[in-house]
Amino acid sequence: MGFAKPEQIAQLAVEAGVKKANMPLRSQIPLGFAAGAFIALGFLLAIRVSAALPAEWGGLNSLLGAAVFPLGLILCLAAGGELLTGNMMALPMACYAGKVSVRRWLANWAVITAGNFLGALYIAYLFGHLGGMTEHGPYLARTALLARSKLDEPLGIAFISGIGCNWLVSSAVWMAYGSKDGAGMIAAVWFPTMAFVALGFQHVVANMFLLPAAIMAGQATWLEYARNFVPVYLGNAAGGCLFVAGIYGTAYLKKD
Repeated sequence: MGFAKPEQIAQLAVEAGVKKANMPLRSQIPLGFAAGAFIALGFLLAIRVSAALPAEWGGLNSLLGAAVFPLGLILCLAAGGELLTGNMMALPMACYAGKVSVRRWLANWAVITAGNFLGALYIAYLFGHLGGMTEHGPYLARTALLARSKLDEPLGIAFISGIGCNWLVSSAVWMAYGSKDGAGMIAAVWFPTMAFVALGFQHVVANMFLLPAAIMAGQATWLEYARNFVPVYLGNAAGGCLFVAGIYGTAYLKKD
């Protein structure tokens, strides 16, 4: 199990950002859909695991749910997927290096946002609603509890929570770029991703599954979701652009 040095990862992140920016739409759309579906499946697994545990276990329920959630990001990186929160780090890195324009950066985010939403919504509808996996017994209760914990946060707290989430998720993707084998990639991804879930931070793509699932179960409204979406999106963007790409771009990218 080996890892590249941080200054080498910076160049790998720039290369990843350039590749993403120049990816044709025919690839961006299905890969965005796949990533949204993968994150949703990871969240669905976390709900099924944590809801089935005894209530007396307390915080251990959340920890065990968080421990299986990283499946989604592992699938994105190993099987192939374009995930918005990872792109919130890679595209800015390429832009800071002068390799990608702001227009291409923002166009990529727009397409991947739409693709991720469609993929996550599909899983919420197919498995959560039609399959009843988030609408019965303890699974409905767990889905509703998690959704309310996101929706009831004040806008400023949701924004700060979004920063914390993507500082960790983008760091996971950053380290995955530096891994030299599959085991290293999984280890790099697992712990930061588990940490953001256990801490209760808000991930805009994970919410694309959780909140529609709660809406379909009659536990929330689309207006509440829209109110949550904006601060979490902006917080995730700040976490990736400033606290990962910004820090390492300043430290490692050569400036004219």
